[in-house]
Amino acid sequence: HRDRIAFLRVCSGRFAKGLKAHNVRLGKDTKISQALTFMAAERGQTEEAYPGDVIGIPNHGTIRIGDTFTEGEKFAFTGIPNFAPELFRRAQLRDPMKMKALQKGLEQLCEEGATQLFRPVNNNDLILGAVGTLQFDVVAQRLRDEYRVDCVFEPVNVQTARWVYCDDAKREREFREKV
Repeated sequence: HRDRIAFLRVCSGRFAKGLKAHNVRLGKDTKISQALTFMAAERGQTEEAYPGDVIGIPNHGTIRIGDTFTEGEKFAFTGIPNFAPELFRRAQLRDPMKMKALQKGLEQLCEEGATQLFRPVNNNDLILGAVGTLQFDVVAQRLRDEYRVDCVFEPVNVQTARWVYCDDAKREREFREKV
């Protein structure tokens, strides 16, 4: 997946090329040496940006939706909605030799937030969750165009998904073994 761009809105202060920004979620500093602006179909390098401006920075999979960048402060904005999927489909490859590309494609496309990827603990299925049926068509088309992976999404007997959190590793392992 080439040419991935993360879009950032400058909320306060001033962005200048070469700025060292702190990713609060990761706890790491990043030097932003290439910032882009977009106008219609054109894009260009920018040297600075001000509150309200939106800039694009190259993303190699480390920046996620909702990440906060600061000049060292340790705070984050809240309120990025995450919708529970209502529909589930199993990814079925037409060419089994493309499994690695399918996994990479689904992981990267799901990072964008429109769909969610689930892996059952009792088999190797790749199940995609979405709010609407059109999202499955969009993902299938993007997999074909961007990853050269031809797959279909077939119905699967799943009605809901739940995330299980446990601070006790032993109890979590026992739970997984029951499934």
